[in-house]
Amino acid sequence: QVQLVESGGGLVQAGGSLRLSCAASERTSSTYAMGWFRQAPGKERYFVAAISSSGSRTYYADSVKGRFTISRDNAKNTVWLQMNSLKPEDTAVYYCAARYSDSSYYVTPVKGEYDYWGQGTQVTVSS
Repeated sequence: QVQLVESGGGLVQAGGSLRLSCAASERTSSTYAMGWFRQAPGKERYFVAAISSSGSRTYYADSVKGRFTISRDNAKNTVWLQMNSLKPEDTAVYYCAARYSDSSYYVTPVKGEYDYWGQGTQVTVSS
């Protein structure tokens, strides 16, 4: 059982930056692809970004491409989401997720394919 804990959320003005962290309870390198999703009030949870277990492959939603960067440090069991040029429409609860994979290059934007989820961290972008 992998436990994920997100942190780094908060209130920021439009155009600002935040860096979210996701700490895993056990070693996730070589076995888990990681993803970030977000859910705004009254809406479904949507894909934001994903990274393969090796870190060699990443994938982004079109809405965040060029503004957000996902990265990981397997030695620290941590995944980050650097968010720049934030917009009010980025306001949501952001969730970290882990998906078991025996491939170093596997990434997926599909919510249902993830095995473990964190509790979420709130990001609010004011206009």
